[in-house]
Amino acid sequence: MKLDESMAAVVTGAASGLGEATARMLAAQGAKVAILDMNAERGGEVAREIGGVFCRADVTDEASIDAALGQARAAHGIERILVNCAGIAPGKRTVTKKRDTGELIAHDVASFRRAVEINLIGTYAMISKCAAAMAGLDPVTPDGGRGVIVNTASVAAQDGQIGQAAYSASKGGVLGLTLPVARDLSGFGIRVMTIMPGLFHTPLFEGIAEDYRKALEANVPFPSRLGRPEEYATLVKAIIENDMLNGEAIRLDGALRMQPK
Repeated sequence: MKLDESMAAVVTGAASGLGEATARMLAAQGAKVAILDMNAERGGEVAREIGGVFCRADVTDEASIDAALGQARAAHGIERILVNCAGIAPGKRTVTKKRDTGELIAHDVASFRRAVEINLIGTYAMISKCAAAMAGLDPVTPDGGRGVIVNTASVAAQDGQIGQAAYSASKGGVLGLTLPVARDLSGFGIRVMTIMPGLFHTPLFEGIAEDYRKALEANVPFPSRLGRPEEYATLVKAIIENDMLNGEAIRLDGALRMQPK
């Protein structure tokens, strides 16, 4: 699918990190970009800088999604591109022991559920609502293509570390839905792909000590560094433009395989 000024795009989690880099890339290619995020201040700033529109959205709330998509479509028309980057990365072991008392504490279900609601259910809610609108558009490729959906999982979907039960389960769900949803939407000419990033320099890494960052980078075979958000965005661009990419997940990780901890 050709990426140009005729395309309307929706990017969740676009106020920072991978989502922001993707929104900037899409705008640089001429696309009309709607930034969906909870952070109105930063999201609005990014939208102004790229000539897009900011739409506040909580991906765990259907009414919030509907309102945000309505605002985006009023400004740009129905989206042909959806990139799901909204997510959280909680860290908690299944069982922990208090150092002072030795008491054993189980992973609370509420925080586990929250990760699944945002990372997995929120992703699927965006997919289903955007796909329903895309399916009514006229085809724009010789093969009858109408739109492209790109999801964000994580290498933790395949080799999650200690303390990543909730995160890995939620991202594993995104990985698992990729092929069946691509098959569901194939009759409408809508492609579905997932990217599994490794260690990327996002706001989550901004507060870590330099020695710890270097230790993380040393675990990446090549290139031995954190990924750049722009490299994620470059892969999104390639997915949009290559019509044979469908129903698959791509690791973007410099050959990293995560160790237990």
